[in-house]
Amino acid sequence: MHQFGFIAIFMVLAVLVPVSMLLIPYALTLAGIKPHRPDKVKNDTYECGVRTVGGSWVRFNFRYYYFALSFLIFDVEAVFLFPWAVHARQLHWFGFGAVLVFVAIITVGLAYEWRKKALEWK
Repeated sequence: MHQFGFIAIFMVLAVLVPVSMLLIPYALTLAGIKPHRPDKVKNDTYECGVRTVGGSWVRFNFRYYYFALSFLIFDVEAVFLFPWAVHARQLHWFGFGAVLVFVAIITVGLAYEWRKKALEWK
């Protein structure tokens, strides 16, 4: 039961810190300590000192996100394979079989992406 106290403290802190970071600036604005003077120039999109061209809502191609997610999947694969490689001898055949299933699933995903030509950059 003693360990659940630490979990409760962490849960309270996990809620308290973000909420306080949102409420403190608001309270400082209401108290008049932090100025609040909205202006058209301040609210304009900033592009490294260059005057903005067009609107700030630009459509991006979905392939960028798809490519990034594919990279993330294979990056996470390396994170999961490293602990297995460190303890491979202690895991014996069960660990070997589990990693074979994991790598097979990742390989099927890679083959699917390759077939759909998601890895080609146009």
